Amino acid sequence: MFSETSSLPPKIGNLAHSDPNMAAATAEAAEDDFQARHSSFSGYEANRLSGEGSPMMMSPWNQNSPFTKSPWSNFDENAPSNIPQNGLISSLVREEGHIYSLAAKDDLLYTGSDSKNIRVWKNTKEFTAFKSNSGLVKAIIISGDKIFTGHQDGKVRVWKVNPKNPSIHKRTGTFPTFFDIFKASIKPSNYVEVKRNRTALWIKHCDAISCLSMSQEQGLLYSASWDRSFKVWRVENSKCLESVKAHDDAVNSVVASVDGLVYTGSADGSVKVWKRESTGKTVRHVFVQTLLSQECAVTALVVSNSGTVVYCGSSDGLVNFWEYNKELSHGGVLKGHKLAVLCLAAAGNLVFSGSADKTICVWRRDGNVHTCLSVLTGHTGPVKCLAVEEDKNSSSSGDPRWVVYSGSLDKSVKVWSVSEMAPDLRYMASNMQHTGHGESNWESIPSAKY
Repeated sequence: MFSETSSLPPKIGNLAHSDPNMAAATAEAAEDDFQARHSSFSGYEANRLSGEGSPMMMSPWNQNSPFTKSPWSNFDENAPSNIPQNGLISSLVREEGHIYSLAAKDDLLYTGSDSKNIRVWKNTKEFTAFKSNSGLVKAIIISGDKIFTGHQDGKVRVWKVNPKNPSIHKRTGTFPTFFDIFKASIKPSNYVEVKRNRTALWIKHCDAISCLSMSQEQGLLYSASWDRSFKVWRVENSKCLESVKAHDDAVNSVVASVDGLVYTGSADGSVKVWKRESTGKTVRHVFVQTLLSQECAVTALVVSNSGTVVYCGSSDGLVNFWEYNKELSHGGVLKGHKLAVLCLAAAGNLVFSGSADKTICVWRRDGNVHTCLSVLTGHTGPVKCLAVEEDKNSSSSGDPRWVVYSGSLDKSVKVWSVSEMAPDLRYMASNMQHTGHGESNWESIPSAKY
């Protein structure tokens, strides 16, 4: 079961500190778990468990966060009371396993873990739950009244909310369907080589699904997998339209964006751009360019709401970004983490990066300049997933605020309140020079001009 704690301090600081209700045993168990895993980022390791092959395994995440004893911890004591602040609202502590996926819509939060249960939360209270026999829910995406979940077994499951009783969720389908698998298995040409001396149906993922993305206008769902491919599904009829062998190692992220562009990031260290071309009912994706090629694994991708900026998180702790204006050009690098970036989210003019160093950096974009507003601390394990929703209570105040959900391998979800108007760390540092805290480490480095 879940134990839920909620606390909203009278004055929320830019940094919220460790939750005293988090058991110390969680950290010990996580450390033992880390020691037992050995990953090479390959999409084809036999008998791989839920966390193996995941980006955070590149880094010794059981180290203490470099921000745990941050000099900025006294912002809440020194900041003027009329300046918007960012901080922790509540913690949802669960005992079911690591949190791997989050999705938020209309004040509802869906959480997936390495248990069989998908939990639904409302106002930081458990609202309902539904069960998938596969377990290991690695991705969740919401579209209309449907919820799509990606699983360790390589399947996408579709759930629908009961219109008369929103607490009831019924599974309405699986991608690919049993009938499609049976039909495809009859023709030898539908089998493709996935490993030396091993073949599989092209419509099936043969390893864990790592990420889902939706093109609402086209009614297309994209699934990325550790099997090095991404697949394209037509939602209305559950058909697999295309399977693209995209990378040389596990695909950790796929994002569908504007103008028919699709971005993929992989453990092979590359970010690739694909262009969707449609002819009648035929859909195919053509390779356009490689944005990044590096030794460090690409662990997360996100595109701004306008589709004009693409962000890429890596296992080296950096976030690269590209600006899209008819073509893509490298805009710079965000340096805010000491260990691997595991997840990214974007909302309004803000970008959020969650890391194996147990922190979340909040960046505000102004043109191609990014400023670090806050470093949110409190998790005792790597931050594995993020979801953001507009705070509807702030719409009339003129202060754009967001509710940020962070899921962690410490088995908890934390809920944060973040303002776009909050002062940035450099501003706060300049007002605190008399304390002798020295220089900050959060930087936005513009791209070199080639």
